[in-house]
Formats: sequence, C-alpha cells, structure tokens
Amino acid sequence: MSKRLYFFDTTLRDGEQVPGCQLDIPEKLLIAKELELLGVDIIESGFPVSSPGDFKAVQLISNMIKKTTVCGLTRAVENDIIVAAQALKNAVNGRIHTGIGTSESHIKFKLKSTQEEIIERGVKAVKFARNLVPEVEFYAEDAGRTDNEFLARVTESMIDAGATIINIPDTTGYCLPHQYGEKIAYLMNNVPNIDKAILSTHCHNDLGMATANSVAGIMAGARQVECTINGIGERAGNTSLEEVAMILSQHKHIGLSHKIDSTMLTSMSKLIEEKMNMPVQPNKAIVGGNAFSHSSGIHQDGVIKNRETYEIIDPADVGAKGSEIILTARSGRAALHYHAKKLGYTLSVNELNDSYESFLELADNERNIEDKHLVELFEQVEA
Repeated sequence: MSKRLYFFDTTLRDGEQVPGCQLDIPEKLLIAKELELLGVDIIESGFPVSSPGDFKAVQLISNMIKKTTVCGLTRAVENDIIVAAQALKNAVNGRIHTGIGTSESHIKFKLKSTQEEIIERGVKAVKFARNLVPEVEFYAEDAGRTDNEFLARVTESMIDAGATIINIPDTTGYCLPHQYGEKIAYLMNNVPNIDKAILSTHCHNDLGMATANSVAGIMAGARQVECTINGIGERAGNTSLEEVAMILSQHKHIGLSHKIDSTMLTSMSKLIEEKMNMPVQPNKAIVGGNAFSHSSGIHQDGVIKNRETYEIIDPADVGAKGSEIILTARSGRAALHYHAKKLGYTLSVNELNDSYESFLELADNERNIEDKHLVELFEQVEA
C-alpha cells in the first residue's frame, strides 16, 4: 500500500458554501496560488455549472496553476460535466469530481430512485467525464450512512467505469471514528479492483469528529484526505487541513509522507480568516490565537523551564510567533519573574514576593495586563 497521502483542499468550493464567506475572483486566485505554495496536491476550485462567476474562477485558476491538480465539482449530470470540462480546458492537471447520493435516505427521498439506477447513472457520468479530462473522481454522497455492501458495489462499478479516486464522504458528520475506519477497511478488503483506485475521505464536523474520522479512514487505507483551511465548510465545517498535517507530523508511526509545508499553516489560516470574514475561534487547534498561550501558573512554570512540558508542537513548525505566557490571576511567581526579565528588571526573592502580592490585586481588577501595568508595579517595588 502507498505510503503517500494526498491533500485535496476544498476551501474554494465547500468552504465558500458557508454563508457570508463568498470570495471575489481576485481573492480566489490569490488563495489558489497560496494553496499551491502550501503544497496541497489537489485544489477543488469550484462548481463550474453553478454560476458564471464559479465557471470563470475555475477557468482562471486552471490557467494559472501549474504544479497542482485543479478540480471542478459536478453532479452526475451530462451538462454539469461538459461545463466543468470547458472550465478545466487549460489545466495542466485537470480533474472532474462527479457523483451521486448512495444512502437509502438520498436514494428514496432526494433522488426517488433505486440502487440499480444509481449505479447506472454513476457509471454513465464517470465514463462521460473520463472522455473529457485526464482524471475522474467519483463521490458517493452520504457514504457515511450508506450500507457497506452496496457501497462496495458502487465503488467497484465506478472503478470499472474509469474513476481512479473514489470519495467516501461522511456528508452529515454522522459516523463515529471506528465506524468510518471500518467502512474504509471494508472497501479495501471487499472491492476486487480496489488496487486500481485511491480511496478518499471527506468528513463533516456536525458531531465534532471530522478530523478524527478522516484520520481513522487514513489509517484504514484511504490515501487522499479532503479538507479545508481552518476546517470551514457547510454547517459545522469540514476536516481541518492543518490538524491532519500536524497529526501526521506528531504521530510518525502512521508512516505517511505528504507535501504540506507546515510553516505556512498560521499565515494560511490568517489569510482565509481575513478573506472569508470567518473568525477563527481562539481555542482552535494548531492555528487558534490561544494554541500556544499559557495562563495557568502550573503550566507557565513548566513551559518556562522546558517548552515541551506542555507543548507537543513547536510554534515555529506551524509558523506561529512562539509560546505566550499570559498573565492572569491564576499566574504564579515564575510567570511574573519571566515578564520582569523580559522588561529588564532583576528582582530579588523578596522583591518578587512583594511584587507578586501587588500583582494579584492588579490581576483581579484588570482583564488584560499590559507591560505598562507591570512597569508601574516593578518601579514601586524597587523604589
């Protein structure tokens, strides 16, 4: 089995489906270029048939991007596929991502169809797309709630039709990690022609398990992960690219290589936050404002003595400015002494004890303790 994991970024497609996150074309071009520099393998740049603006964005990104595969989304509809192929015409590496719902709910209520008709429509779409672009990926929408035996039949049929990547989306974020991992493992073990394709994860975060499910899928044999910067996306969002990249970095025993330049993760996060007007929660893993901040006295003492005591990631590895010791009423003497040294004050043990008592009174009354407060405090102690 391949030891290479491919990162498929859908920030410009699934991410842009978030209300209020619409981008103009220059912004999309800027983000696409940065994604290429970041090292993603595939950029899903839009849904060409959905609007003239989306078509133009996919077309211009296809003209600009040279090293990364550019992908356009379609339904299993002939006109969708024709329009996507036109938008991708000048791509050095072009891919059509087509598919259809496969769960009982989608087949019965959304599509009002049957399992056999779904396979027939999927095969027809894949064969048609395969004649227009070099690479076709098929998505089995709502695969997370699709019966595994039927999903295996779908997968085998789409590979026979010419799809070389099969996307297994947990569209509603329903699965538990062990369920999603078992689903990928079932396909790896029960699809006769699985060696001719790559399985892909595409997990949503409705129950807060998108990243965990993706990693479970990867460990079970998936070799493409579909994700977004900051985990943005429909409803509660998608798998977070930065989380998967750093999980692989921290857990080297997983044994998969990739091309992501982790030192760009923080700047990439800030770019998406700014352009898509989607604030990143401070406690967001890897790129949140508090990801490397410490306010508890016990934690601060440990980090000051050795950063790795409470940090498993070096901030520099993700392009962050460094660990931060934040002074609050829960901070201890070690943190106060640390800030005194940064400000050029050398305090004796007695001066530190005296200043600490005054500091606690200050911290109970000030939400944000700034350098000017500390300077005033230390000057009083030295006087």
